[in-house]
Amino acid sequence: MTDTTTPAHRDPNAPIGARVSDLLARMTLREKVGQLNQRMYGWDAYRRTPEGYELTDALRAETERFAGLGALYGLFRADAWSGVDHTNGPGAQDSAALAELVQRHVIESSRLGIPALFVEEVPHGHMALDGTVLPVNLAVGATWDPGLYERAAAHAAAELRARGGHVALVSALDIARDPRWGRTEECFGEDPHLAARLTEALVRGMQGDTSAGFAPDKAPVVLKHFAGQGATVGGRNSAESELGLRELHEIHLPAARAGVRAGAAALMSAYPEVDGLPCSGNRALLTQLLREDWGFEGLVMADGLAVDRLARITGDKVSAGALALDAGVDLSLWDEGFTHLEEAVERGLVAEETIDTAVARVLSLKFRLGLFERPYSTGEFPSPRQGRELSTALARAAITLLRNDGDVLPIPATVSRIAVIGPQSATAAHQSGDYTAPQSSGVSVLDGLRHLAPPGTGIRHAPGCALTGDDLSGIPEAVAAAAASDLAVLVLGGSSARTPDTDFDANGAARNAVSEMTCGEGVDLAGLSLGRAQLALLDAVTATGTPTAVVLVQGRPHVVPERAGALLTAWYPGPWGGEAIAEVLLGRAEPTGRLPVSVPRSVAQLPVYYNHKDTEYGGYVDGDAEPSYSFGHGLPYTNFAYGPPRLAGDVIEVDVTNTGKRHGRSVVQVYIRRLITPVWPRTLELHAFQGVELAPGESRRVEIPFGTDRLEQVGAVEVRVAQSARAALGVEPVVVRLKDRPFKA
Repeated sequence: MTDTTTPAHRDPNAPIGARVSDLLARMTLREKVGQLNQRMYGWDAYRRTPEGYELTDALRAETERFAGLGALYGLFRADAWSGVDHTNGPGAQDSAALAELVQRHVIESSRLGIPALFVEEVPHGHMALDGTVLPVNLAVGATWDPGLYERAAAHAAAELRARGGHVALVSALDIARDPRWGRTEECFGEDPHLAARLTEALVRGMQGDTSAGFAPDKAPVVLKHFAGQGATVGGRNSAESELGLRELHEIHLPAARAGVRAGAAALMSAYPEVDGLPCSGNRALLTQLLREDWGFEGLVMADGLAVDRLARITGDKVSAGALALDAGVDLSLWDEGFTHLEEAVERGLVAEETIDTAVARVLSLKFRLGLFERPYSTGEFPSPRQGRELSTALARAAITLLRNDGDVLPIPATVSRIAVIGPQSATAAHQSGDYTAPQSSGVSVLDGLRHLAPPGTGIRHAPGCALTGDDLSGIPEAVAAAAASDLAVLVLGGSSARTPDTDFDANGAARNAVSEMTCGEGVDLAGLSLGRAQLALLDAVTATGTPTAVVLVQGRPHVVPERAGALLTAWYPGPWGGEAIAEVLLGRAEPTGRLPVSVPRSVAQLPVYYNHKDTEYGGYVDGDAEPSYSFGHGLPYTNFAYGPPRLAGDVIEVDVTNTGKRHGRSVVQVYIRRLITPVWPRTLELHAFQGVELAPGESRRVEIPFGTDRLEQVGAVEVRVAQSARAALGVEPVVVRLKDRPFKA
């Protein structure tokens, strides 16, 4: 008699734990190992033909190797490294069909019909053709607006799922402590509290309510990188770190803790080592802290080829894979080590029960996504117009006015002739940062000003120089344009744009960067200057005497001489950033951004982050130790006055008044200074923040929760409320004694 009972793992009404247990019991060791491997590059799985897409022998060999496929990285990735562009890759219209073609093959190749996870880079929007590109994380940090970012993250997740992708890799956990590091643009900033609030927003936006699984337009998030990758010595990518446990916990772990509490589906272990042991082989980090102390039940993915790097200390890749698995890594990325886990079991290097635990986490995510019932995308691609509006809103909110001597900005109505100058002035190609797919549209600063300036405004343009190199031949034309104008807008900066002639490491990091690439993964700087040609252009234009506003398009804070009357940074604002910049320059929008990082005066000062340890010896004999612009700084076009802060129960209250003549947004920043504490304190720590928008003359009482969950061992603190870290040191504090106050769990 034939048993027609539906297996438990095929019953969508069965608890996920029961489905996982049933499926695991039916799997061979070979099939289990296959679920833990993410071996091939997704762009090698297909080939575009005149008739559509066809699968490659490379994909067939990979699925045959383990009778299925655990996960596939970068099926839709498009950039210079993958070699995918609009001529050979999937766009918004045909991505879902390609995903279905690959997934059908995977399911048919699996004896048990197990679908694959399609894992995609979503650092600032899905890294795919026709996807919405958002401003980079450093720009997001400058918005100090988690709500806005949450909406943008939700849109990115919806685009990913509509294409047939499942899992989003998003940088969120790295803290920018040395701006020479090329990946500074991927950080939310230098502060753990700001990063934690934005990480929570990311998880909420992308994942939504996961109590009943993931909605069809929501995506599990893999938070990168766990932990301490921003502490790289000398600002060099993947260099060693010198982290003590207290520094790790106080600075580099709060964002991860916040992400775990928000329900993040997965974390990616970082490349560096913590106390001598690389993160992907660090059991104290991945198991004891993450799982046992924090209660994390999700997936841990290794960074690209990080498992194989462990062979440097284990002796071979088989033992490297065993070490990573035993430490707590569940899913590899391109490594050979995890392909030998069967051999590792046979050699007694790892127990099959450990493999089962990791496989259970992979299968659990697949069940939560509903892939066994709905393996193919059925959703519509979200509105590109909505994506552009969200991207532009983020770009607008990130623009940070650092200096405005003589009220150069907003551009006065009396200005009728504007010179738009600089290597970033007429191109959108360098506005989007690293990890960006090829773009077919964009708005430069020149485009934006031409479109939005009042009718009759004469606009001259001269690039002046390139982003890199020493060619000064274009400067005379730029000088002539500035001299003949009422105002010069000088657009300078850097670029993370990859080109086909860039050399790449096996993990995709740039090596021996060519062309104009001065930032991004693998592109670290020894100095923070803009370069000889750009500085010469700055000197020449300001020497004309024409009022000048400098706009920086950049992925890290650069050191810029204070020559111009106005200085603002737009970070990498995305392809439509030129429109947002023009709006702010013309006064159609307010500059509401606040610095997420301190801006140094010179490289010789580094590090310059505001939340350093308290000390009596803070200066240099031969120079100032303070940054040019402090964390939290940003000038509005209006003025705000703060009343004295008050503690009312568990709430900090402060009256904020717009004393100027324009509508504006202020970010109320609550800092603490620990007074009675068991360890040596930091000078200041950001404890809370809240944005407030006010009309001219309007006053409002702002109430900000003052949680004590991070102050359990502290006896007393000073509470300082101000508009930047530097300003906080100059205001009268409120002393709060905590020993008599109840602590929150």
